[in-house]
Amino acid sequence: MRVVVVGAGLSGLTAARHIATKSHEVVVLDKGRSTGGRCATRRMGGAVLDHGAQFFTVRSNEFANVADDWLHAGVAREWCRGFGTSDGHPRYCGTNGMTTITKHMARGLDVRCSHMVFSVERRGKGWRVNLDDGSSFEADAVVITSPIPQSMSLLANTNLEIPDGIRTIEYDKTIAALVVVDGDTNIPAPGGVQDGDSTFSFVADNMQKGVSPRRALTFHCNPSFSESNWWNDQESTHATVMSLAAEWIGGATIIEHQPKRWRMATPRTTWHERCWSHDGIFLAGDAFAGPRVEGAVLSGLAAAERVLG
Repeated sequence: MRVVVVGAGLSGLTAARHIATKSHEVVVLDKGRSTGGRCATRRMGGAVLDHGAQFFTVRSNEFANVADDWLHAGVAREWCRGFGTSDGHPRYCGTNGMTTITKHMARGLDVRCSHMVFSVERRGKGWRVNLDDGSSFEADAVVITSPIPQSMSLLANTNLEIPDGIRTIEYDKTIAALVVVDGDTNIPAPGGVQDGDSTFSFVADNMQKGVSPRRALTFHCNPSFSESNWWNDQESTHATVMSLAAEWIGGATIIEHQPKRWRMATPRTTWHERCWSHDGIFLAGDAFAGPRVEGAVLSGLAAAERVLG
């Protein structure tokens, strides 16, 4: 069986690995320059910054088996057991950033980055996956793990009857700032603050977190701020974010800073099953099993099981 997986994030890579272990032909296509999706790590100014997903938790035995594999492979480790005060529940992160995990998952797979899928169309009893450069892949099954609006666009000409509860899923936006500094900041141990003020849903010190050799901060604006400011001039919006971040930066000297935007960061609603499928098309991702690392992985596993039948 030939399978094309669209998206090299956690769901796509999980599905691809599981299907490939059964000796099927699998290719993973992603428009980005590297694997990871929202498990995104950037290097700037001699620092390393996670600017998408910051950590993951383990809530199910099924995911615990996956997380244990990551821990034993040395690509993930425990960060802390709560922010501000310990609640006893481990938060884990990638050893050298969250993309450490997805790079590990991609090993041994046929993953093709900088490959933008344009559309999916029927081809006999199977499917043809068309890329924006005019090339295409034939497949018996297609697993699509991109955000729902993008997935719907790819399937626009397939005449598949996709439930309204999936088609209409919307996403919260996230405006972010990445800041490299010298000196101490006002971000307390263990280097993460959730909902610390009226602007930021998460503030991270990547050096305290243990992924950066020098102090580097990630600021995620909350959905309300991000939605209100999304269509404003990006440069002036970034200046506003930096001004609001000053309280957290404290007396540290800013060395370098960059804006980052996630247009489809978090699904506002989720489908009631871990994936959806019909006639060789399989939809998966955090819109199905929840907007967490665990949800993305479990959705990818569910899609793979359905492909394998």
